[in-house]
Amino acid sequence: MKADFPKAPLVLPAAEAEVMRVLRNNGQTTRPEISRVTGWSRAKTSQEVSSLVKKGILKDVGEEDSKGGRKPRLLRLNNHLGYVVGVDIGATSLEVALADVNGQILQRTAEPADVRDAPEVLLGRCRKIIQSLAEKEGISAQLILSIGIGVPGPVNFSRGVLVAPPLMPDWENFPIRLFFKEAFPSALVVVDNDVNIMALGEQRSGDAANVDHFLVIKIGTGIGCGIMVNGKIHRGSDGSAGDIGHICVDKSGPICRCGNRGCLEAMAAGPAIEESAILAAKEGKSEFLRERMEANGGKLTPEDVNMACREGDEAALEIIRTSGKMIGDVLAGLVNFFNPSHIFITGGIANFGNHLLIAIKRAVLRRSLPLATTNLSINFSATGPDAGVVGAIMLALEYLFVVEGSKPYYGSS
Repeated sequence: MKADFPKAPLVLPAAEAEVMRVLRNNGQTTRPEISRVTGWSRAKTSQEVSSLVKKGILKDVGEEDSKGGRKPRLLRLNNHLGYVVGVDIGATSLEVALADVNGQILQRTAEPADVRDAPEVLLGRCRKIIQSLAEKEGISAQLILSIGIGVPGPVNFSRGVLVAPPLMPDWENFPIRLFFKEAFPSALVVVDNDVNIMALGEQRSGDAANVDHFLVIKIGTGIGCGIMVNGKIHRGSDGSAGDIGHICVDKSGPICRCGNRGCLEAMAAGPAIEESAILAAKEGKSEFLRERMEANGGKLTPEDVNMACREGDEAALEIIRTSGKMIGDVLAGLVNFFNPSHIFITGGIANFGNHLLIAIKRAVLRRSLPLATTNLSINFSATGPDAGVVGAIMLALEYLFVVEGSKPYYGSS
């Protein structure tokens, strides 16, 4: 007899879908907590939870520590429902993780990658990795219910495709969702910008838990921003919100990959830091960088600049301070406009440490309105590189359950 495998999305009545929302935000929860969040009576909560338990969607997993009175029972999703996958694709790396429906990572792997490769090549590698991770856990492809994918470029969220991505022009309008559904037909596939999934990761496992208004700034080969408003990702009308790397900081500046001059990305991201370091080495401003460049065959990397900073090299320190100031000037505009309570800095360039962070903070404080910075916290992400893959898993889970009668997310077709 053919196995009756589930297929995403899983359709639920509105009240049961609301319980799923509470669980997704908390990982596991209790009936009193569901009542508190939803405003339901104890009887209403008990009725909806009992229905989900009977359907095999929820599972009672024991008692929570008592805060006085009777110990409440803990609830979580039934792991036997199936599994989800998070795929975090960066400019120079990719990470894939297999998780249960509670978001607990079971298997993960990371490796170098180049997004300038053809999408069939890089995404084909991702499919093979998913199959390999599933085999290690003894899981069939039919039990993978949802796949969340983060990519480094502007994403039309409703269609799940990249639109004019500066780093990877060959990926424009490539059908990422359909490419994965060929191998995993039971799965919902959700595609989003890589910084948006980092914001979801910060919300789930970082210092942004229970923070309603915050920004995540990724500084690497490019510069992007994930925007969290009232606890939800703000993507804009077409999915391109947060593409701050292409805000102009110098109309006479170098030509950016997008075709315009003086974009923040072209002036302050990883490649711009490399170019400034090479120029400093050639002009004799840094003996350390000159020696590193000769040892590297005429090339320098951001890590070389970082090493120079740790040695107290003034030329390298000035490069980082200049980059931080430009980034901070742009963030000041965002702070005045959006008034976030927190800004989290992440990405490869975030490894430069306090010299970068201080320069960013000074620029933000100098150019922002006092009220907008009264309670503003600007720090490096404590989640670090884990934010991307964790956020991709959260993205996969976010659309796994839908309300009966509602228009499903595009990935269900």
